[in-house]
Amino acid sequence: MRGVIDRRILTNFRIDPEVLGAVLPAPFRPKTVGGHAIGGICMIRLKDLRPRHFPPVFGLSSENAAHRLAVEWDTEEGVREGVYIPRRDSSSRLSSLLGGRLFAGVHHHSRFDVREEKDFYSVALDSDDGNTRVLVEGRVADELPAGSAFASLEAASAFFERGSLGYSATLRRGVYDALELKVDRWSVTPLDIERVESSYFSDRRLFPEGSTAFDCALLMRDVDHEWHERARLYCEDASDPLR
Repeated sequence: MRGVIDRRILTNFRIDPEVLGAVLPAPFRPKTVGGHAIGGICMIRLKDLRPRHFPPVFGLSSENAAHRLAVEWDTEEGVREGVYIPRRDSSSRLSSLLGGRLFAGVHHHSRFDVREEKDFYSVALDSDDGNTRVLVEGRVADELPAGSAFASLEAASAFFERGSLGYSATLRRGVYDALELKVDRWSVTPLDIERVESSYFSDRRLFPEGSTAFDCALLMRDVDHEWHERARLYCEDASDPLR
């Protein structure tokens, strides 16, 4: 599938690696930066999404969100890295109907509220099932916030670019759909976050008080891209506390 990332906000949190390790299903383990595990929310608006050889006039547009946890895992070829995605949400009824069936990942239908004014961005979602609420508000900035786990914008950019392969939770325990993002031009800009709320990262059943903290947010705009399905991952001994 090919289209345009009209807007993508990556809002990121530092997480206690031991806490995240207890949350992640096999075979994943936390990928760390400066002693911190990293998780976050991708709030992405897609437009002109269609099979790669179709013209843009046939493309679809939607608001989407993915909760992401930076992970690594062992393979016969060595250690791989990417993200584990416990939950996907979409404004598209089609995506929520066909996700996990005709294309990778279960998608939950959600209502999105978006405001964009010059360099200001506000994106909120409330899921129909009542399980997920997210709010991110911020303005374009010149640098990462003080205290970030990343030493520089370049370091943060490289970290998230390497996390292009995502494995999504499915309706079957121990089975993960794989989707890889390929972009024509990778470029990120810092966002100075004024307000952030996440029902997922504030869930104390998963993340006890003090085990998470906001780290940074990054913005991408007007990026041509493709999504490529990869082979599913099967793990017979998996137990997934996130679903």
